[in-house]
Amino acid sequence: MVMPARRSTWPLLLGSAVLIAGAIAAAWFGQPVDDTHTATGAMLIAPAVRGVADCIARPDHPTPARQAPLPGCMGQEGSAAALVESTLQRLQPDSPQAGTGFPLGYTLTVPLLRLFRAEGADWVVDQERVQRVVRTVRDTARPLILFLSASYFAQQAPIEQVLLEDQRNLARTRDGVLPPDTYRGETLYPWSMARTDTPITARRIQAIQALLAALCALPQEDLAKIQGITLLGELHQLAPHFESGMGFTPFYRVTDYGPASEVAFRDYLRQKFTTIEELNAAMGESYPGFGDVQPPSRDLRTEHLSRYTEHIDSFAQGSVPISGWSWIAGSAEALWVQVYRDGSLIGRVPVNQGRLDVLQAKPELGSASTGWRLDMDFRSLPAGLHRISALLELAPGKLVHIGSKEIAVMGREKQILRLPPQRELPATVPAPPGMQASLDMPPEGQSLHYNPLVPLWHAFRRQQVMDYLRLFDGIVAQSCLRTVARYTHQMLPGVVPGWDANKFALDDTLRTQGDIRLGVDLHGSVTHDKGFAKLLGSLGQHAYGITEFIPMRAMDTQELKTTLQRHAMRGARFLTFFLEPPLEERPVQAVPYAFSFDPHNPQFGSAQLYRAMQEILGPAPAQ
Repeated sequence: MVMPARRSTWPLLLGSAVLIAGAIAAAWFGQPVDDTHTATGAMLIAPAVRGVADCIARPDHPTPARQAPLPGCMGQEGSAAALVESTLQRLQPDSPQAGTGFPLGYTLTVPLLRLFRAEGADWVVDQERVQRVVRTVRDTARPLILFLSASYFAQQAPIEQVLLEDQRNLARTRDGVLPPDTYRGETLYPWSMARTDTPITARRIQAIQALLAALCALPQEDLAKIQGITLLGELHQLAPHFESGMGFTPFYRVTDYGPASEVAFRDYLRQKFTTIEELNAAMGESYPGFGDVQPPSRDLRTEHLSRYTEHIDSFAQGSVPISGWSWIAGSAEALWVQVYRDGSLIGRVPVNQGRLDVLQAKPELGSASTGWRLDMDFRSLPAGLHRISALLELAPGKLVHIGSKEIAVMGREKQILRLPPQRELPATVPAPPGMQASLDMPPEGQSLHYNPLVPLWHAFRRQQVMDYLRLFDGIVAQSCLRTVARYTHQMLPGVVPGWDANKFALDDTLRTQGDIRLGVDLHGSVTHDKGFAKLLGSLGQHAYGITEFIPMRAMDTQELKTTLQRHAMRGARFLTFFLEPPLEERPVQAVPYAFSFDPHNPQFGSAQLYRAMQEILGPAPAQ
């Protein structure tokens, strides 16, 4: 994905085409994992140097009101090569012995919409900016990952304001076009992926084609430096108030509900069901024809429904998250939570997921991964009240009760039946001193209504995302770079307990499909989780990319080296983290990114991570 200068994203899980990512997450993380290595290969360390995108996209003649150009960016031979090299030389002052350690390169981020400049009433690709990209590749001897950056994060490109005026470019909820939004201080634009014939899509294609044409004029020895290409950036469906609205909130709004989407959804159903009778039998409905089907968009608790299949909420696809957080002061052991329904054990999950909200509210917890989550399929449960309980394992047979909630599985008739619990919970012991824990989801008394049309709607929305990605993959595949490995650049919502992965609808892009390889952002505990590395190796067919590596805490040299080696052995072809330029080369106005590896950054263990990476990349000791 395209990464703005000062923002973070949180992980999500990879799911099958019919199951939500969180449900798969429970299966992945709830089982012991064999850490036997299954793949080998050199992994490129490819930091993204802050300032490179600004260097490339600088106007030819900055006005006095603008900050001074970065060194080497302007002029007939301007490029980001000097900025890249000075930053990497500081990280690796001396080259290691040939064939030892990890190779050091860089990620070259190209903000596609910033390649345009106004020319009269039209917009054209600025060839000088394109040539800065080309010269950066030519003049930097190191290997690189080419990042074709274009997502919903604003690129500070003047053309964006023109594109925002055309509603064909914008995603829609059932209430209409989404307005611009913010996430952690960054501006978000609600660009649509429901269609590929939109003006913004045409501009992105125009920029990529111009860039590829210019790169293909380079000698083969320069093109060989490009070790991988990541496509577009974070690509997923949106919801209102992205920073607070991507969770399991009662006010349920998702994209895309534009007229083109509604027509395409009916076509999608025609492909799945050969006759309307077959659809009606699966839905328990009586549609006269496919043209009468409306995408689910209303909540039966508060709105009138003409048909039951109009209902949608975070649980209507048939699954509900059971999640919370747990922490014991001074505990060095991995914690596990047992989840019970009506007194019967239904799952066991590790406490290993990020809960930034908990850490912000309770700073005494440090940087611990306190979250846990299990997704429960309720489609086959009898209608009525069910008791959900969570118990923390202290030792075999030694359990502490965290909490219990009562939920109501509803039938279409909306009757609530009280079902007697099948059995009592296991015996528990008092919580030890220093323990803090909570069962957060589901809310007490949560009613659950399964709508069989909702999984089809979510699958269709996932297909929209995948189709958009395939369009741009096909463009690169027609260029001289067709043999260079191409990767997604995605986030992982399902490993964040509080996020509803169905709202993102990106599961299909998180598995290797055709020539598109898996490329993911790893934040927090998943950066160093052994089981997660094994999972990525299998989903990426032993060839995946780490498009963001943000541990969120300090690591010493040995732990970081072990983490890097584990990913390399599992099949990671490259690993990207954010890197600040030397102090003397930073624009005065630049605010350091909170997660950049930098010796002057005290946040999230960044200074320690920089020093550890520097030691790992240094020359091998003399024998």
